[in-house]
Amino acid sequence: MTKQLRPLMIGVVGDSAAGKTTLTRGIAQILGGDATVVCLDDYHRYDRKERKELGITALSPECNYIDIMEQHVNLLRLGQPILKPVYNHSTGTLDRPEYVAPGKLVIVEGLLSLHTPALQRCFDVTIYLDPDERLRRRWKVARDTHKRGYKPEEVLAAIERRMPDSERYIWPQKKAADLIVRFWPPYGYFDENVDNRHLNVRIFQRHTLPRPDLTAVLDHSHNGRRDAISLEKDVWSGGQPVDILDIDGTISREKAAELEQVIWEQLHFSDQLHPELLGAFSEGARERHSDPLALTQLLIVYYLLTVRKHRPVEIT
Repeated sequence: MTKQLRPLMIGVVGDSAAGKTTLTRGIAQILGGDATVVCLDDYHRYDRKERKELGITALSPECNYIDIMEQHVNLLRLGQPILKPVYNHSTGTLDRPEYVAPGKLVIVEGLLSLHTPALQRCFDVTIYLDPDERLRRRWKVARDTHKRGYKPEEVLAAIERRMPDSERYIWPQKKAADLIVRFWPPYGYFDENVDNRHLNVRIFQRHTLPRPDLTAVLDHSHNGRRDAISLEKDVWSGGQPVDILDIDGTISREKAAELEQVIWEQLHFSDQLHPELLGAFSEGARERHSDPLALTQLLIVYYLLTVRKHRPVEIT
């Protein structure tokens, strides 16, 4: 009987407009055709009109087919295709389902990706996106006004209306994540002056994952008075030890390029990857580039390949 490696499963969760799609799109583009992305926000029971009539938000588990999510994610984990629902975020309606076959890497992102133990057990790596709340609100207003036709005051009212469900259903999933990724403005910047290209990044890594060797990266991180990347190991946080990696948002293009090259050299199969696609994000109608985001995406790929190296799983 032929044996093969099952897909490497990564689960990404965070509140609305926390940056899930931007992060996962970049990782998928870096890895090319090996990656399949599935959004669990497509598994809504009700369309936008029905939710309004029922007085329920998309963040509530009652608004989503959690059992079908669990079935489909487990099938993908076993290397099997699914017929995935499709929710149209532009119109708020439910569209024709689509056939999805898993690649070597399956990225599952959504509001409730880690909501149940059954979902959590399907993933090899789990990530919670936890941006500064002021940033998340700015990002949600920008996205929903540009892409979904809302007025700014409507978006802000929706944020407040959904906040109880965020606190009840979304935020607790942080406890199930291997990696917690936080973006926040450099110190001294007021909210209205924030440049999304130059945000600080902090990555908390719980010791549930194999730790990549970052020695070469840290050796090249010296950058004047403040290191471009710094790592503090075995910090006690949330009742357990974690490693904390910081990326300086004010890093120069030259130093970022140097560190990207160092990380590429640590990766196996790097000839198959696509470094030119790192760090892209949308800001209204404009496509922008962020060096801290690029380094974050690249380091997460490094985590993924480290996990695959240390935890090969065969299926028959």
